Amino acid sequence: MNTELPPPVHVIGGGLAGSEAAWQLCRAGIPVVLHEMRPQRGTDAHQTDGLAELVCSNSFRSDDAENNAVGLLHEEMRRLDSLIIRAADANRVPAGSALAVDRDGFSGAVEAALDAEPLVTIERQEVTGLPPDDWDSVIIATGPLTSKALADAVAELSGDKGLAFFDAIAPIIYKESIDFDKAWFQSRYDKGDGADYINCPMNEDQYNTFIDAILAAEKVSFREWEESTPYFEGCLPIEVMAERGRKTLTFGPMKPVGLTNPHAPDKKPHAIIQLRQDNALGTLYNMVGFQTKLTYAEQKRIFTTIPGLEKAEFARLGGLHRNTFINSPRLLDETLRLKTRPALRFAGQITGCEGYVESAAVGLMTGRFAAAERTGQIPSPPPPTTALGAILGHITGGAIEETFQPMNVNFGLFPPLEETDEKGKRVRGRKRKQAMSMRALKDLETWLVEILEAAE
Repeated sequence: MNTELPPPVHVIGGGLAGSEAAWQLCRAGIPVVLHEMRPQRGTDAHQTDGLAELVCSNSFRSDDAENNAVGLLHEEMRRLDSLIIRAADANRVPAGSALAVDRDGFSGAVEAALDAEPLVTIERQEVTGLPPDDWDSVIIATGPLTSKALADAVAELSGDKGLAFFDAIAPIIYKESIDFDKAWFQSRYDKGDGADYINCPMNEDQYNTFIDAILAAEKVSFREWEESTPYFEGCLPIEVMAERGRKTLTFGPMKPVGLTNPHAPDKKPHAIIQLRQDNALGTLYNMVGFQTKLTYAEQKRIFTTIPGLEKAEFARLGGLHRNTFINSPRLLDETLRLKTRPALRFAGQITGCEGYVESAAVGLMTGRFAAAERTGQIPSPPPPTTALGAILGHITGGAIEETFQPMNVNFGLFPPLEETDEKGKRVRGRKRKQAMSMRALKDLETWLVEILEAAE
């Protein structure tokens, strides 16, 4: 019996995608070298040296597997032994129907799991160029904050100048500095535990003054090479939303629906700012949807005019960083290999998926694909009817090359349903989402059985 281990797969980047890829590989019996440049070299957004650090929100969004595409993705990943979802579940904090985590506990759990794996070697050193030829299987999962040296090398190899967009970070506030004579705990429509968010109300005059201040405030200036970089629509800075119309925020992160102010139950707020728990101790709360490019001084001045936050103390102020991604529909094959150099795979946000869970999901798939190759099998992509398959299909051919932009998972990426209701009409609305979720999980289980049978 041959017990000799195969050569290692090299994973570049210790974020969500790289950590998940490394986990899937080692669980399949494949040695992994995980390269992470921190702390040798930091980034504009990271604050720690931990693997899988969450640099923006602490939310993995909806955990509703029946009615929400990202919740369905959570469930699919759980069934594939995802380290990222396992760590998220173990470090969950109250967030209504969403899966939000204690960011330090989450990162620590991911790093501890990989540290404990004998097949995983973690090397803390920057990879400054293309991998050497003797690295015959590589996963590049350097994420939206890929170092310039590696990004330039990838761009030269692919013949692509690359694409980029700005992503913004929301402020985090110490709970003890919030005035609960004005603020209160409540989840929108009392979801989850019914009291998972802190709410700060505004009347119409306060809201208009707030909008005026945001529009007039000093913003972070762009470098010359950043000026043409667009924003990702799913994570717009509040000042950009405000510029689109005075009422825009009341239909977005400041919408007042589904909430009742117990301090003034007969007065409906014109707008409400919500804060979501950011750590397990419940001492830190982040301002939901308040990613921003305002200067630090302006953030402190304007955000402390919000009722309940007049004496707010900030554990972290909002910020802005430039994200980079490749034109995956043009460059990658169906198993995420670079067409011009198949020894290289790409995973995570650098592929043009958007969101923590989507990034980890692509890492999961690359890890499984690379493991299959190492064991002499033909990698089998997940069915397009699954959330995993829908993301994969979008970034490897479903999107149009010329207009490719980052995309969160959504039911619009899934093949349409053929089912009709009892009247012969197409299933729509909530029933449509539920039917798509049922189909996805059924097809996922069939796919897993087929993979097991092929490996025997």
